Amino acid sequence: MRPKPDFTKVKNFPGTHGNSFDVLLHIMDFIENLPRPVFAAVLLFIAVLPTWGNWPQTFGLWLFMLGDWALLAALPRAGKSFGPAKPPALALAVLRAPFALLPLTFALSLEIIGTLLVIYSFWIEPHRLTITKQTLRSPKLKPGQPLRILHLGDLHIERITGRERELLKLIPTLNADLILFSGDFLNLSYIHDPVAQAQAREIISQWSAPLGVYAVSGSPAVDKEEVVPSPLLDGLPLRWLGDEKVTICHNGYEIDLVGLVCTHKPFVDGPKLVEVLGSRPSRFTILLYHTPDLVLDAAEAGVDLQLSGHTHGGQVRLPFFGALITASLYGKQFEVGRRQVDDLTLYVTRGLGMEGKGAPRVRFLCPPEIILWEIGGM
Repeated sequence: MRPKPDFTKVKNFPGTHGNSFDVLLHIMDFIENLPRPVFAAVLLFIAVLPTWGNWPQTFGLWLFMLGDWALLAALPRAGKSFGPAKPPALALAVLRAPFALLPLTFALSLEIIGTLLVIYSFWIEPHRLTITKQTLRSPKLKPGQPLRILHLGDLHIERITGRERELLKLIPTLNADLILFSGDFLNLSYIHDPVAQAQAREIISQWSAPLGVYAVSGSPAVDKEEVVPSPLLDGLPLRWLGDEKVTICHNGYEIDLVGLVCTHKPFVDGPKLVEVLGSRPSRFTILLYHTPDLVLDAAEAGVDLQLSGHTHGGQVRLPFFGALITASLYGKQFEVGRRQVDDLTLYVTRGLGMEGKGAPRVRFLCPPEIILWEIGGM
């Protein structure tokens, strides 16, 4: 059994107000509110720094930066994503500037490649919905027809896009017995937006499975108590699990499903898990919990499978390194995908949607995913 870190002295937790990422998002709001001429001048200043005295090169670099801004500003009009354009355009400008120090031929080639990457990572990959298939065998389950579970997470609705329409087309074809959603229904920028709420309800209302659809709340900053579960989920064919356990019957055996409200504080949610379980489980037990950060507590409590999200896999991943940002107390340890912790299997989904506020609506080497599990006996 791995030793559990002591997080009681942590001041700012992921997914809550006041953490460093939350502060950064508010700074991005300030950038978005800059008048267009002022922001264009800021981009020009960045272009001047590495090209001082070479005005044709300065102007060329500035045009690339303006092109990025235009591509990002066009995303809402194209119905792709609905975030602000200036903060990510500023970040891209800062990334572009050092390449201007290279010989002109190399610099120009890299700037063109940069534009192609912007098109791919903002316009294409966020809508390349993938299906990940996983299998799990347990001596706690009987041989025979496996239980098919569809795990969804991090919907983050702004407006319905082609990604959500593709999701609704895929779900009936997967023949899942059970659908589990691991939190974050709305985008952080659209929590109280009535159109976003109505369109989220439109999507969720079409989720259907023979053994039901179950969901938990996501981060407190996203799935706010005044929105989730009520009124957002009122009247929908979905059961919200708020620190409770239900029993699922399949193929002559029973599986326990535990859903917890996420505070992002393992020292708070760990004892809740033990309380909800009641005793060390004898049946196969699934924990539906928004973040992977409870995994050591879950393993210690005897959970067999934990389904989580929150990290989005980082949204931007680099070859051989992975996620640049994970928003997890464990850093990169449980950033994405399948992990084994003692007798517990953890899966952290890349999710469906993207971060809100001034964060870029971008994915690179981290396409959105849904996970189809087949769980059965040995």
